[in-house]
Amino acid sequence: MAVETLYRSTRDLETLFVDRKLADAHDQMLELAESLTGLLMSNVQGLSETLAEEVSIYLAKNRSVLASAFKNNVGALAELSQPASDANAESDQP
Repeated sequence: MAVETLYRSTRDLETLFVDRKLADAHDQMLELAESLTGLLMSNVQGLSETLAEEVSIYLAKNRSVLASAFKNNVGALAELSQPASDANAESDQP
């Protein structure tokens, strides 16, 4: 009988990972998204909580591209210009 070790994010109990680094990265992304949601909710009047959460998760998932763009590399944003369905398909793959 084979034994398989699985890791679970503490913030997303439904998602399982076979690599601890991936689980930690997912957890950190969700932690950043949670902080961004609070920031958006307190600074953007009229923004719904659902929309704030969706935007925050998007920003957190694309953290490295956005960081590069904020460091005067606006061309990095071209990576994010692909349709949402294509981006989601790529981010779901390990």
